[in-house]
Formats: sequence, C-alpha cells, structure tokens
Amino acid sequence: MRLPRLGRRGPEVPAEAQAALGERATDVLSATRDARSTAYLLATKTHVYAVRDGSVVLDRPWHMVDQGSWVDESARLTVTWVDRAPASVWELHEPGTFPQVLRERVQATVVLSDEVDLGAKRRARVVVRRDLATGALMSQTILGRGVRSSDPGVREQTRLALDRLREQVGLD
Repeated sequence: MRLPRLGRRGPEVPAEAQAALGERATDVLSATRDARSTAYLLATKTHVYAVRDGSVVLDRPWHMVDQGSWVDESARLTVTWVDRAPASVWELHEPGTFPQVLRERVQATVVLSDEVDLGAKRRARVVVRRDLATGALMSQTILGRGVRSSDPGVREQTRLALDRLREQVGLD
C-alpha cells in the first residue's frame, strides 16, 4: 500500500522499503539502491536508512554522519560515522539525488564547528549539531586519525574548544 504524500511528489519508494519503514517512509527525500548489497538506501528529513530483504539494516540520524565522500569513477559513496562505527560503502549505479541530499542533510545538522590542532599533525573537530528530529542541540568531539582520547592533553584541549562553541550557541 502506497502512503499518500502531501505537497510535491517525492521519490518513488520501493514497496519493500515502504513496508519495512512504515510511517517513516512518508518523509523520504531520495531513494536509490546499493549494487553491492542490494539494499535500498533512503534519505529522509531526519535519518538515513538501508532496507534489505524486508528489514531495516541501517537506521541512523543525520547528526551521526561524520562525512560522505562520492567517487564518480567508481560510483561509490562512502559514509563515515561520528561514533566510529565501520564506514558504509555503497555502490550507486543510479545515485539520483542521494549524494546531494546526504550532503544537504548533514550540513543542516551543523550549527557550529571548529578544528583543534593537537600538535604533531594530529587534529580533532568539535561540533555543535542539531538533531533534525527533535531540534535539540548536542556537542560532538570527532578525533582525527591516530588520535585517542587517552592521549596526553587531548581531552583537555577538545573540552576547552567545545566549551567555547557551546557558549557561542547558548549551551551550558
């Protein structure tokens, strides 16, 4: 059963994905399919989903996306996650608007960010982001490659930088 849409016509949501997502399928902005896993990928206003064999196998809010990287030659979209979960690598033979929507949704979550120089070519990013489902603001610390929170000075430097950002947006 196809759910009715209000306003402009959105992307065609495959029946399998529609059934798996239920009410969550009403705000789909873009849909495509991963050629490698055969999962349907759906970008909604608040989340990115993957549906395979009638089940939701990925359900992540946009504020959990660290970065997305599109390579035209291989038609691969790689998404890294703030919580350092394994990267998602999708091969999109018909990407449609999915890479663009992913970029726009992730950018919509970023309220303020700053890079922290930890010396010896080590970096971290501190970010205040918005949960697009609730509007709540949250802060995140994203450590660069090879940086651990237990390294000397990392917690202190990132905490100071994050405190500055939080103050700028009115978070205590």
